[in-house]
Amino acid sequence: MDSIIEDINGSTENIISPQDVNIENIGSVNQLNDGTSSSDGVGYIRFLALVFMCILGFGSYFCYDNPGALQDNFIKDMGLSTTQFTLLYSWYSWPNVVLCFIGGFLIDRVFGIKFGTILYAGIVVLGQIIFAYGAYTNSFLITILGRFIFGIGGESLAVAQNNYAVVWFMGKELNTVFGLQLSFARVGSTVNIVVMEPLYDWVANYFSGYQCLGVSLFIATLTCIMSLFCAIFLGMLHNKPKETLTVEKNNETVRITDVKDFNITFWLITVICIAYYVAIFPKAIRGNMAT
Repeated sequence: MDSIIEDINGSTENIISPQDVNIENIGSVNQLNDGTSSSDGVGYIRFLALVFMCILGFGSYFCYDNPGALQDNFIKDMGLSTTQFTLLYSWYSWPNVVLCFIGGFLIDRVFGIKFGTILYAGIVVLGQIIFAYGAYTNSFLITILGRFIFGIGGESLAVAQNNYAVVWFMGKELNTVFGLQLSFARVGSTVNIVVMEPLYDWVANYFSGYQCLGVSLFIATLTCIMSLFCAIFLGMLHNKPKETLTVEKNNETVRITDVKDFNITFWLITVICIAYYVAIFPKAIRGNMAT
């Protein structure tokens, strides 16, 4: 790297000067792993970025499982049938049949990682607000619309989250980072199951029926807003490495047609994921509902 300070016979360590070096491309911070030592400032920034990356998916996972945590309340307060209740999940999933792939493509070619992440996080917030408003007004159609919009942003946000992981880390680090991101996201699902029912009971002191349900969901929206702020902070940190590293620019062009070049391992993993989701999620969604 052009900016590494030369060794001075035992007097100073090799460091990377934030004032002397730049970054050219989003794949930058990976270069810290090429054997070059990094400054304490760079390590601190990367750790801070990891914290924001983990929290980025928390709100989406938390609110995705809101219906499951309050399924009895949805059925009782809004008078939903079993079919209507499961539609709350179906309408979340339908846009993601294609949007996960397109969402990643849009980040690569159109929006860029910073704007794309903030956009998807904002869509998640908007969808959750509409969903909560639908419950508050006892409008099933509005709740379905909210879940649909929420779905447009939710899974694409996960793609952006993984994109950031590749920006800041590489090699063996990536396995740990992906694991931390997924674990913290699943913490959101677990916390949702634990806190939503007590939250509903507390709100019931001030509201009743579907209004109580709606207010509870509005409060849950705060987790999505928290994730939106994390997306904004990540965008700010994304500029920070520009003061820290210099790398060669990556001119690789991403095309949708690249999918034909994916190897057999990718497709086998895809089949495994499909089989897992088909086997596990229908039961998880229905929970203890009567058959």
